[in-house]
Amino acid sequence: MGVKDEPRAVLDPIDRLSEIVFGLLMALTFTGTMSTVTGAEGGVNAVLVAAFGCNIAWGIVDGVMYVLATVVERVRRRGFIDALRREPLDRARDMFLESLPDDVRRVSSPKETEALLLRVRALGADPRHRALTGGDLKAAVAIFLLVVSATLPPSIPFLLTEDVALAMRLSNGIALVMLFVIGARLGQYMGRSPWPMAFTMAAIGAVLVAVTILLGG
Repeated sequence: MGVKDEPRAVLDPIDRLSEIVFGLLMALTFTGTMSTVTGAEGGVNAVLVAAFGCNIAWGIVDGVMYVLATVVERVRRRGFIDALRREPLDRARDMFLESLPDDVRRVSSPKETEALLLRVRALGADPRHRALTGGDLKAAVAIFLLVVSATLPPSIPFLLTEDVALAMRLSNGIALVMLFVIGARLGQYMGRSPWPMAFTMAAIGAVLVAVTILLGG
């Protein structure tokens, strides 16, 4: 009995954390801008609606661009494999070597490289190959949900107070804490101390907050 393949996550950890960071940074910059433009007239509701609308729009754009980039890269890889089969062996060998990462190229002997190339050339076309898969669409939906959901915690103060300035400062604080935690997770994912990345992410958020404050947000 064969071993079943483990189900793959729709997005890997770095992609998930990156999308949350993207949503947070969008919320930070957009709420600051909108509080300057509409805060005095529409109050917290206008800022809240504008922030959600911005992140919904960008969630859709980010998901669509992910699918597009994935399809383009998958078609490019398939074209490269077809070229390795089609080109003369000498030309295919050069193409194959150029595609290898530098570290792999340095430790691969010519015999090993050629043996692997010949195995690739001997493979037939994969009948299951699709430029667009259901997994791509699931990933796009996941990206949309991550970008939009990243807006929710920083939006809580706008639901609790009518004071736009107070809501902005509380929202900024929540976003900075979230960036700090996400930075720590990124540092752990990199296999290093979590603190440098945590403080770096918080510093990026703090700079954005400072800029929006200087602009009147």
